[in-house]
Amino acid sequence: MNQRIDRWLERSGVARPGSEIAPRQGGLAGRRSAVVLAATSLAAALVLAPGVGSSAGSEHGDEAAAPAKGPVHVATSVCDAQRLKAAKAEDPRIQIEIPAEFNKPWPSLSACESHDATWDERADGPMQPIPFSHKHHAGQFQIDCQYCHSATDRSRAAGMPSVEVCMGCHAQFPKEYDELEGIRILKQHWEEKTPVVWKQIHRLPEHVKFRHNRHVQAGVACQKCHGPVEEIDKMHLVPDTKWWFYGLPTQKLEMGWCIQCHRDNNQQATQDCLACHY
Repeated sequence: MNQRIDRWLERSGVARPGSEIAPRQGGLAGRRSAVVLAATSLAAALVLAPGVGSSAGSEHGDEAAAPAKGPVHVATSVCDAQRLKAAKAEDPRIQIEIPAEFNKPWPSLSACESHDATWDERADGPMQPIPFSHKHHAGQFQIDCQYCHSATDRSRAAGMPSVEVCMGCHAQFPKEYDELEGIRILKQHWEEKTPVVWKQIHRLPEHVKFRHNRHVQAGVACQKCHGPVEEIDKMHLVPDTKWWFYGLPTQKLEMGWCIQCHRDNNQQATQDCLACHY
């Protein structure tokens, strides 16, 4: 479009700012005619040029061009505002209103979604005292499992993170994150100096002596027994089936499931009964 306008201006003898065009001959009347012609040509170019004089090409052009759809949705929290903004981005016709008090960057949309998914009673897994999302922490932010479960490589039990470990990060977060109930519960434990009593998910019989450190040191990934934790919001026992050589299935954490894994890795894993029962 700019090249077309430049050509029209050049033919009319009028230069853009900063450019030089040789003046036409013909005196004052000629120059006036040239200016009038240039102005007329420029106006025609602006009218005919695509996107000029309309909403196209502007930041909100698509929104202005799209007809309104449905009622106006008013945000009632920061998380609500994050969801409405995401919906608006997908469908510009949606009408939204974000009060200034909720028009903030934190909590992020992913934090809001993971919090709600973990706090969903209908999802698999027990309701924990705090809605902790492995997907948000281990998945999106790629926090290493051993940062929270620090005993896995040197102890039989993996261990659960203390409130101090959690607050080591969350104490640095903006206060706007207090909108999330889970953060408020965590800070309450911190202020009252009380531990978080988590509900155990992967439970073995008392006569089975499973040692995390032996498996971690042997290079067994956490996902082998716990499933794709980096993809799970609300932690639960992920089903898995191993097939014995004679065709019978055995489910995760059953004795046959563990034995079959040892058979598949017989160069490292023993099948001695006393390795687990002692």
